[in-house]
Amino acid sequence: MSKQTILTRTALLLAITLIFQSLRFFIPIPPLFSTFLVGSLVNATLLISLNAVGLLPTLFLAVIAPLVAYFQQLLLLPIFILPVAAGNMVYVGVFFLLSARGTMFAAATAASGKTLLLYLTFSWLLSWVSIPPKIASGLLFVMSWPQLVTALAGAALASIISRRLRNS
Repeated sequence: MSKQTILTRTALLLAITLIFQSLRFFIPIPPLFSTFLVGSLVNATLLISLNAVGLLPTLFLAVIAPLVAYFQQLLLLPIFILPVAAGNMVYVGVFFLLSARGTMFAAATAASGKTLLLYLTFSWLLSWVSIPPKIASGLLFVMSWPQLVTALAGAALASIISRRLRNS
């Protein structure tokens, strides 16, 4: 695949990722449902990107998404960009490394790794930053089991879409 094709596909996948990430601003949906919907779509896009353009461009998307989320005021502090980007990179990297062993195994391991990293990192960060306890507990909740659900749902959705893209 040419560099121009990779660049074009990466730009399109970035645009799709950012549109998905912005859905909560255009569709009035409750915050928890928004977390599940948007998280699943963004995770699916990351795994589709892995198939479409490879590891390095997908890691770029994995970092840009939380950066934009901060500017959209979805992440409260700039320091929160780092663990979210790291979680996305773990999700993509583990899936990439383990996909030869089976998609289900790779997805479950990648989702678990991302969830564990986010929960532990945010638990540690929230002990150092001063934000209201109610907001901190809500943030820690969002970085717990909902991350596992959205990562697994994203992998399932990516599998369906990737299969259809291969057949077309």
